[in-house]
Amino acid sequence: MAPESRRLPQQHLVMAGGGHSHALVLRSWAMRPERRPAALVTLVSRSGTAFYSGMVPGLVAGWYDRHACAIDLRRLCYLAGAAFVEAEITGLDLQKKEVQLAGRPALRWDRLSLDVGAVTASAAGVEAVDGGVTEAPVPVKPLEPFLDYCDGLTPSAGGTLRIRGGGAAAVELALALRGRGIACSLLLRGTELHLGSGAANRLGERLLAAAGIGVQRHQPENAPADLACTGSRAPAWLAAAGLPVEPTSGRVITNACLQVIDEAAIFASGDCGLIGADPRAASGVWAVRAAPVLATNLERALRGRPLRPWRPQRRALQLLGLPGPPPQAVALWGPLAIGPAGWLWRGKEQIDRRFLDLFTALQPMQTADGEPMACRGCAAKLAAAPLTAALARVSGSRHPPAPEDAAELGRGANGEHWLQSVDGFPALLSDPWLNARLTTLHACSDLWACGASVRSVQAAVTLPAVGSTLQEELLVQSLAGIRSVLEPMGACLIGGHTLEERQMPASRAAGTGQPQTNGPPSQQITLVLTVNGSAPPERLWPKGGLRPGDRLLLTRPIGSGVLFAAAMAGAARPEWIAAALAEMQRSQADLVPLLARHGCRACTDITGFGLLGHLGEMLGFGRGASPLPLAVRLRATAVPALAGALELLEQGFASSLAPANAAALAALDGPIRLDQPAPGSRLGLLIDPQTCGPLLAALPAAKAADALEDLAAAGFGQASVIGEVIEAQAPEQM
Repeated sequence: MAPESRRLPQQHLVMAGGGHSHALVLRSWAMRPERRPAALVTLVSRSGTAFYSGMVPGLVAGWYDRHACAIDLRRLCYLAGAAFVEAEITGLDLQKKEVQLAGRPALRWDRLSLDVGAVTASAAGVEAVDGGVTEAPVPVKPLEPFLDYCDGLTPSAGGTLRIRGGGAAAVELALALRGRGIACSLLLRGTELHLGSGAANRLGERLLAAAGIGVQRHQPENAPADLACTGSRAPAWLAAAGLPVEPTSGRVITNACLQVIDEAAIFASGDCGLIGADPRAASGVWAVRAAPVLATNLERALRGRPLRPWRPQRRALQLLGLPGPPPQAVALWGPLAIGPAGWLWRGKEQIDRRFLDLFTALQPMQTADGEPMACRGCAAKLAAAPLTAALARVSGSRHPPAPEDAAELGRGANGEHWLQSVDGFPALLSDPWLNARLTTLHACSDLWACGASVRSVQAAVTLPAVGSTLQEELLVQSLAGIRSVLEPMGACLIGGHTLEERQMPASRAAGTGQPQTNGPPSQQITLVLTVNGSAPPERLWPKGGLRPGDRLLLTRPIGSGVLFAAAMAGAARPEWIAAALAEMQRSQADLVPLLARHGCRACTDITGFGLLGHLGEMLGFGRGASPLPLAVRLRATAVPALAGALELLEQGFASSLAPANAAALAALDGPIRLDQPAPGSRLGLLIDPQTCGPLLAALPAAKAADALEDLAAAGFGQASVIGEVIEAQAPEQM
């Protein structure tokens, strides 16, 4: 048999949920890539980050910020050679072996691992006196919406926050909120707290009384409340799928190997799983302890080897943090209750920080010679210099034809302009659906920049050399991603071509303790699109239609190149990448008629050559015919930046294409003049290559303000006028 590192991946392991068990499994494969099975591994999570449960009370109390308490799942997958899909899981189809996702096609699995956490057990609304139903209390789980709710709480709001629940989590939450200055009370159905023992209950009562937190006893289950912290249960869709579940908690029942009963291809761990013969209450401790067992058994299952059983410890130590100053903690161990004490707090914090350090200390990928990985997406574009030289040689002229965003193929029966463009790049992301969506939006922007509507697309898809069922899945996801852009516009995918990659990826590093350097098969896809469209007879925007006095309007922020370059180095915050992807995913199709209404005269899209490079093309400089007798007064400080982009540029990060783009900075001493000196980070932003970048439109000066208002109303509130066109012969105006 061929060595594992040289076998073609045949199976798809879908890891549903970003819980602690899955995070640790991925970490183990990042540290020891030779152990990762030869399979496509895909993690699906509703968010790009997973909060460490042990630090959530401190986060609520204001001791930490979110960044300090979160595991960056997208980066973790990148280091582990796994694909990452950010999506809400809505169900399972056991017959088809599919994970159903909100707003996008299902993912088909060969093996499935469940670590989807839990939701608050009950958060029902209450009947009002007039027969209506009041607003339901905010559930503590899932965490993300609860934390958003907490962000809006202030001590000055007044009133008392009512928390339904009496377990350890409810007590810890009430103490954390009180430490934040929020008055609160607990609503109990009976008379006592539920902390595991009489001693723990008495300690809890003393802590609540000392913090001034009221306890309302004998409250009905539907008593009005603001927050629900009433225990947890697994998501209902697990039982609805037909999996065997424990009736009270809804947790999926497994054997000692973490394999779901009667479902040999499915595993479950963390708060959503329960070993039937050896049950334990949901706890982060057991989720962490289960991770090595889960990793081993997933590896063995994918290799067709016998699984290993596990017997978890009987009890788990609970450490509850208390508000300071000074910060303290209590320890609960079976019938014992110890504290509060400062030394317990110091021990708890050491444990928490050590756990998060397991992920933050992971090193980023590097090439074999130690250089950072080259950027992908449109940052993989050929630099301007070799492109210009090649075009000049082919055309037999020192000045090849001036570039336009799309080529006009002719006129239709009604005089409309028929246009075509081609674009594409190596996969920017490991999510094939989202990557195809971004590639399509990027390719369509060439036609939007000409004032055209997209009518049809053809696709050339190059897939990695993996098993046929995996190729089918990757192709399904890619084609669905293309259609997600086209269908809302009334456009269609009319055909294309498929190829299989013939160059094998580099073999994985073995025994080095370093993450592997080649990504998952889903990131080895190359997608190229031919986009066809039409513009009305009276509208065909050129790049070079500028006039003196025109205002230059940028439709949205830039900075994607440096963000994704820094992400590969582990330096970009996950919320920055999430915000950038949210912006990049938005179609700009509706901006074409908007810009037309405001008299757009010239337009281009900002892509691989950066803002300066493409602005230079509008002026006729760089590549193309003789330059226009015009110049631009540019306001660098008005150029909107994606969150984190300027900060990363200040730290010295840059896309691998940025050094080649830096040649465009020479234009700042010629046809483009800054209205004032700009810092290095601002100059770096001007040459940053963009994927799914904005449109840059030239509008009459009298129309610019109204256009900005309409853009804001359309959801493009960061659009900005960044400069004006002036006569080149009037240097005093510069």
